[in-house]
Amino acid sequence: MSLREHNSFGLPAVARTLVRVRSEADVRRVVDHPEFGRAPKLILGGGSNLVLTRDVDAVVLKIEIEGRRLVAETEDAWIVEAGAGERWHDVVAWTLDQGLPGLENLALIPGTVGAAPVQNIGAYGVELKDRFHSLDAVDLITGRSVTLDAAMCRFGYRDSLFKQDLAGKSVVTRVRLRLPKPWVPALGYLDLERKMAETGDTHPSARTIFDWVCAIRRAKLPDPAAIGNAGSFFKNPVVSAEQCRDIIGRDPEIVHYPLPDGSVKLAAGWLIDACGWKGKSVGRAGVYERQALVLVNRGGASGAEVVTLARAIQESVYGRFGIRLEPEPVIV
Repeated sequence: MSLREHNSFGLPAVARTLVRVRSEADVRRVVDHPEFGRAPKLILGGGSNLVLTRDVDAVVLKIEIEGRRLVAETEDAWIVEAGAGERWHDVVAWTLDQGLPGLENLALIPGTVGAAPVQNIGAYGVELKDRFHSLDAVDLITGRSVTLDAAMCRFGYRDSLFKQDLAGKSVVTRVRLRLPKPWVPALGYLDLERKMAETGDTHPSARTIFDWVCAIRRAKLPDPAAIGNAGSFFKNPVVSAEQCRDIIGRDPEIVHYPLPDGSVKLAAGWLIDACGWKGKSVGRAGVYERQALVLVNRGGASGAEVVTLARAIQESVYGRFGIRLEPEPVIV
């Protein structure tokens, strides 16, 4: 089974076995299968956070569990649930259509609902953990269902328990999100501040913020349907205030965001651009002309070419700034 159509980079790879998972029962059937049960597993959602460098011997579980619903409403929040196979952006749009604001800053992030807590996705000042309630998952060893709350998921920056102890050992089947009441807009991000200044709208609605975020992302990021990519390829590095002051002393223009704990998040795209990588290529893999944080498939690229390019960028940034960039996608 070719995986080229199942990864947003459009990289060539073949899976020996692919199982479409549309329910928890489908997962249990794989666990109980005499051949598949003991085999290694690769969990595949939208394939938007994946770099395939080879054919896959593991059993690929293509998660296609659907469903969206409002599960509960309390005085201080709405709780909504979505199947792990739903497209994340579709669920964000659906919540707004239902009059349930809170996810608008996370609009247009590629991938599925099931991948969102694994990656602890985030954008424009909001992370999934800020809106997370709980999730259901199936253990790939025992076949048992478990429900995990936020503390159990051990969320970190683009990180969670599912990238640590439970990597490849558990399948997320449903995710519940907590949308706080009263709604308070999250506007403390440079691009959104620019939109407020441009439009004169200093009290935007959730729908307006959604539209702004979509416009900003479309202007910066290529559509995977047109040019293969996995979105932001590197995590924004977090450094100490002292390290940041040192870098500012040498590069006053560096884009940085102070964090509540006193550390500082640096814009990885700025670091890459400063090293001259924007628009450059290694083989058929390249750095997107409008956003240095995005690596792209210029046509017929292999996973090996993408990884070679990524490593060259890492070495370049480390050589100039002393910072080691960490890739966001899973490299297989």
